[in-house]
Amino acid sequence: MHRGHRTLLLTATASYAVVAAGVLTTSPLVRLDWHVAMFKPYKQWPCAQGPLDVFVVAGQRGPTAVAALAWLGWRSWRTGSARPVLVLGTALALLNASVGAVKLGAGRLGPHYAHTVGSAELFHDGMIFPSGHTANGVVVWGTLAYLAGRHRRAARVAAGLMAFGIGLATVYLGTHWVSDVLGGWAAGALVLLSLPLLEPFVAAAERRLGRFGRFGQGGGGGQDGRGGQDGRGGRGGRLGGPDRLGARSPPARRPRPCPTRSVSR
Repeated sequence: MHRGHRTLLLTATASYAVVAAGVLTTSPLVRLDWHVAMFKPYKQWPCAQGPLDVFVVAGQRGPTAVAALAWLGWRSWRTGSARPVLVLGTALALLNASVGAVKLGAGRLGPHYAHTVGSAELFHDGMIFPSGHTANGVVVWGTLAYLAGRHRRAARVAAGLMAFGIGLATVYLGTHWVSDVLGGWAAGALVLLSLPLLEPFVAAAERRLGRFGRFGQGGGGGQDGRGGQDGRGGRGGRLGGPDRLGARSPPARRPRPCPTRSVSR
């Protein structure tokens, strides 16, 4: 792990801890939660509610996971490498475990179900902190950018804008507190920053899948799951050719020695 990656990982961890501590201690962050919730942005600007109700679906785990798996599954089949699907599956499993555990432990209620003004609404069997919508948006869109082969910089910018917009949309709609969204951004960033550390496990799983035919032959050289810069995978040749499907090439024939003739004198 290089120094920049370590710094980002520590920053995300510290940010997550600060937000969680601010919620647990009913700090000024909780007062900000209540000010925004009582302002009710969805009533201040009602015209935006319809479009944002649709846009926020981009953060729901079910639809985004299905769409991302379909896209990455096609890429895996095309390149002969299971890495894209394995990376996304690893990211989603880590997200569900880490965010789900904190949600169960906090038990926080959302703005629409809050009981006491000024309270952090913790330990009421809620499932609102951190924001799963926001964390899922960070992880799914961020993983797609992480796996991007071309236009990776543009993909990262697009992923950042999607995650930022999804978080703000949940605050506008009143489904999450501001601190929920801050925690969701930090939780999602932690999952993304952990993916490079889990690459050895992904590579091991891909090697095991390689025993069953097509997958695992595509070469896991590049970060986009492609074997080389041309996107063809480990053995070269055209996609779908005999060597991509695992067929054996005929053994090379040795040249036969020329017959020697005996000259009688």
